[in-house]
Amino acid sequence: MRRIATAVLAVTVAALSASADALADGAPPAARAARTTTVRLAKTNLGKILVSGSGAALYMFTKDGRNADKCVTISGCRTVWPALTSSGRPVGGTGVKASRLSTIRLPDGARQVTYDGHPLYTYSFSSGPEDTSYVGASEFGGRWYAVGSTGHAVK
Repeated sequence: MRRIATAVLAVTVAALSASADALADGAPPAARAARTTTVRLAKTNLGKILVSGSGAALYMFTKDGRNADKCVTISGCRTVWPALTSSGRPVGGTGVKASRLSTIRLPDGARQVTYDGHPLYTYSFSSGPEDTSYVGASEFGGRWYAVGSTGHAVK
């Protein structure tokens, strides 16, 4: 019985430690990876743009290079603009070219989804699915634009 109690305690401590590490890395819980991340196309007031599986508008950052996330190097940026991550190969919905979807490795080991080489982000303070009111925002030294099916910025 004592061995079982010790094993349960060890598992509990490990789980709590992992949770604390996830919160300490600055990434909001919503930014944590799902097994498979779906990127789909949705019709919005700006036209058709990429959104997450849950409908959150996806953004590109003008300071990023091709397949290079610069937000992760700027204090506070990841909290406001969480990376869209996936632990597996991202999946494209109707209108999204699977050949343009990929991932890049972040310093914490997470895999950020990219589309046509643009790292993809969500916005922490979005008011709901397909909200585009933050498109064109100027924060953290660059602009944040929605992404169209061609991989170009939607302003």
